[in-house]
Amino acid sequence: MKKLVLLCFLSFSFWSCSLDNDSVNFHNEFIPIESVNMPDSFTYGAVHNITYTYFNRSTCHVFHDLYYVAEDSTRTVAVINQVYEGSNCITVDDNLIERSFDFKPMNYGPYVFKFWTGRNENDEDEFLIYEILVEE
Repeated sequence: MKKLVLLCFLSFSFWSCSLDNDSVNFHNEFIPIESVNMPDSFTYGAVHNITYTYFNRSTCHVFHDLYYVAEDSTRTVAVINQVYEGSNCITVDDNLIERSFDFKPMNYGPYVFKFWTGRNENDEDEFLIYEILVEE
């Protein structure tokens, strides 16, 4: 009886395992921001909509998140796409995407926004930089 149970257990363990990998492989990639629509000034405590654009590189690039880091009065912003790996990706050159986020200033004085636009020939980060004053 023990041999029968052991044989059944081993049989099921071989049938339940699959060598095929059905999981989807992807990685995250920073995408350069092309343009930004910033207000001339902020009003303290009011919500302001900031619009930015970027080019989607392929049909395998999908918006994942906005990299947003606040350090004192400086905000660093970049687009993060998930890139799905596969052979059926189609490269696109003119797929300009427009997205936005809300910002509510809670301090008076200037805020500096740095939008990541890529890396230069020396592999250094480059940014569109906006300094916006908060008014009453």
